[in-house]
Amino acid sequence: MKAMSVMLFFGLFFAAYGLINYYIFLHGWQALPAGSPLRTPYLIIFLFLALAFIGGRFLERVWLSPVSEALVWIGSFWLAAILYFFLAAVLLDLIRLAHSLIPFYPAAVTSAYDAVKFRIAAGITGLVVLVLVAGHINTLYPQVRHLVLTVQKKVGGEKTLTIVAVSDIHLGTIIGERRLQSIVDRINALEPDLVLLPGDIVDEDLAPVVRENLGETLKNIRAKYGVFAITGNHEYIGGAEAACRYLTEHGITILRDSVARLRNGIAIVGREDISRSQFAGKKRKPLEEIMAGVDPTFPILLMDHQPFRLDEGVRSGADLQLSGHTHHGQLWPLNLITNAVYEVSWGYKRKGGTHIYVSSGAGTWGPPVRTGNRPEIVHITLHFEDPPGRL
Repeated sequence: MKAMSVMLFFGLFFAAYGLINYYIFLHGWQALPAGSPLRTPYLIIFLFLALAFIGGRFLERVWLSPVSEALVWIGSFWLAAILYFFLAAVLLDLIRLAHSLIPFYPAAVTSAYDAVKFRIAAGITGLVVLVLVAGHINTLYPQVRHLVLTVQKKVGGEKTLTIVAVSDIHLGTIIGERRLQSIVDRINALEPDLVLLPGDIVDEDLAPVVRENLGETLKNIRAKYGVFAITGNHEYIGGAEAACRYLTEHGITILRDSVARLRNGIAIVGREDISRSQFAGKKRKPLEEIMAGVDPTFPILLMDHQPFRLDEGVRSGADLQLSGHTHHGQLWPLNLITNAVYEVSWGYKRKGGTHIYVSSGAGTWGPPVRTGNRPEIVHITLHFEDPPGRL
């Protein structure tokens, strides 16, 4: 069952990826006049770009090298490029369809149709390159988002708790030592009491993380109560056991359907990612079972990577739930899809007595590009108050 699920997942991915690339390729090919000397280089370059990411990912599993790294970087940018080339191709096809029904092209277009197609293709290519550059620069500077929340529970000796939450770092070939050090520096500058990492700390392959010794950088995170994390779907795609073992060896407490209790009584509940059944063939525990021994008179902090079924956290009595996973689409207009799929694609929501925050993440998956939203580090100040009616 596990093998079938993994094969189905990757089979659908490769099928969709191949069809989209073929659709884009045909539009570019048709934009070049028949017999143009540019057609052969176009074919070679397009095939290289389309295969770079897949080739690089496979190669780094058997031969981690500057070659595999270069292929992953090139292919990752191409993943963003194909989205915008695809949208442009669909728009052009819709315009052509409208013209076929009600002709409206001016004579200047119809009299030099081949030249116009080539100029449009060149213009679209230039625009896509500008979008990729701007989107990449955006990924390099995560913003710090500040939240001030109140929990009506008492914690002995403390009136506030400062939390820094950083989801979806995706450590690997793309997010390496320099980017991670910048994130760690930003975390430490906020002087947190507690650091929470709600999944996808590691990208698919652990080998680049080990090679760059990123665990040593993670060990530099400073927090009074420590650093706690959960699994995300990418830990499972790449091998959750190895990833969790590596993170544990470098000072991070991984909560896998388990609870950690701080010395002030606060409970941190960490759920396995929902994709565990798909990639490991085992279901995660029900939340009620995980929290069976949790004292509800103390604050309860819940981490669940994918923000599905938010009502479960509310019913369980969680005071704060932190999730990630969505990247809020990462590339516009994919945020329209995540907004439709998730009750909260990004940001804050209050449900019952539960504060919920879904982070857009600090890193990126695939394309090192963000358009339409910012990467973020979430700085939360929790204030504790007596419950209503208590003297």
